[in-house]
Amino acid sequence: MSEPIRRALISVSDKTGLVDFGRYLADHGVEILSTGGSAKMLADAGVPVVEVSQHTGFPEMMDGRVKTLHPKIHGGMLGRRGSSDDLATMENYGIAPIDLVVVNLYPFEETVAAGADYETCIENIDIGGPAMIRSAAKNHVSVNVVVDTGDYGQLVEEMATNKGGTTPEFRKKLAAKAYRRTGAYDAAIGSWFADVQEISFPERLVIAGSLKQEMRYGENPHQTAAFYTGGESRAGVATAYQLQGKELSFNNLNDTDAAFELVAEFEDTACAIIKHANPCGVAIGDNLADAYQKALTCDPESAFGGVVAINRTLDAATAEEIVQLFAEVVIAPEIDDSAEEILTAKKNLRVLATGGLPDTKRSDMTIRSLAGGFLLQGRDALIIEDDLQVVTERAPTEKELDDLRFAFTVCKHVKSNAIIYAKDGVTVGIGAGQMSRVNSSRIASWKAQDAAVSAGEAQSRAIGSVVASDAFFPFADGLLAAAEAGVTAVIQPGGSIRDDEVIAAANEQGLAMVFTGIRHFRH
Repeated sequence: MSEPIRRALISVSDKTGLVDFGRYLADHGVEILSTGGSAKMLADAGVPVVEVSQHTGFPEMMDGRVKTLHPKIHGGMLGRRGSSDDLATMENYGIAPIDLVVVNLYPFEETVAAGADYETCIENIDIGGPAMIRSAAKNHVSVNVVVDTGDYGQLVEEMATNKGGTTPEFRKKLAAKAYRRTGAYDAAIGSWFADVQEISFPERLVIAGSLKQEMRYGENPHQTAAFYTGGESRAGVATAYQLQGKELSFNNLNDTDAAFELVAEFEDTACAIIKHANPCGVAIGDNLADAYQKALTCDPESAFGGVVAINRTLDAATAEEIVQLFAEVVIAPEIDDSAEEILTAKKNLRVLATGGLPDTKRSDMTIRSLAGGFLLQGRDALIIEDDLQVVTERAPTEKELDDLRFAFTVCKHVKSNAIIYAKDGVTVGIGAGQMSRVNSSRIASWKAQDAAVSAGEAQSRAIGSVVASDAFFPFADGLLAAAEAGVTAVIQPGGSIRDDEVIAAANEQGLAMVFTGIRHFRH
């Protein structure tokens, strides 16, 4: 246990709870040193406060850039209470001990997120704040440091329980949190400078995030997991508000992110149903209910227990359809009141509203861990428009072209090797994650046949469809499997040493085929 807190320094940009907290300290005999707006707010509320400039004998200068960088401040925090030399130095130079430092930093991250100009961002880089936090945290044997307004209550409880002081364990916990805060703050500044200078891969990579949710377990029950938010603001699971349902699991979040990123690709009204991060069905429609029904019919068996994502405000008609299915999660930019009321019939269904769609054209960075390191890459943000090369004797029709673009867009979100059959803006068969591309073709064909049987249709849905491949066909066998299933047109990157063989096979089958020149591996 420490001696009672006798002197506190308070300098905060986030003034939530400041007056009540300051009043508690003053009422319990704590002298408060403060700066700028914090001092003014406390004084205006009648809380006794001493300006730092009065305490140090030096005025704030350089537009407030220099105010706490002074021996009477840092000496008061760093002076070791158990060191006779330190105590003698403090007495010799008139340095009073500071037992509590309450600092939260200039809102640099928020300033950048708001799109502020360069100079404004620079002025929101805090210097004195991190210096004080680090000084106080280093001397946590004697000094308390608070960087989060949410910790005011815990400090008050500690003081009430420990005769105005705190326990060593509590001070250590505050110090650890303080260093994590300054570390994340510096990481944000470093990342911003890299962006400003257009440096994609700086010589040091620092990853910082804020804990949003600690989970019961990870991908499997024997694994631990947590959800952190961080980096540039992007609509999606990180911005989502959960309206109802059980707590989101690790797998829920992973699948939901995959689903929402997929539907965000489309300007038309779209729905995607995802299972294990792969789509069971994707469709565009005249309205949401139409898109949902079309997506569901692609693979109703696999859709059971899946994630439903849509790119429009969820309405009552679509909600009525969704509650007929056992789904784990529904995610949408917004959910109207009537739809929300309908969804309450499924109390365990997790319902998320994100407030917007992710910008799929922005190639921000994605990170994957390896043993002892990380892989960093830009997001696959490329979208095929009109730059397609017709390589067969027959060119695709306009309708085929529409379906080819749709299928290739879906391909981006399917685990490699990926094969997509599509017709009329609806996936009719999906083959995902196979070691052989020809097997992905066969699986997609089986799925198309199963979907037809489930719908009571006489022939496979693959007949008259188009096919998309995320990478080139290394042999003609994958293309021939698709032709056998009934496709009429093909989209693929091209670039194989056997392209001529594949093109010849397409011509022999009467297929139209286009090359994109790009691939969409997703591992």
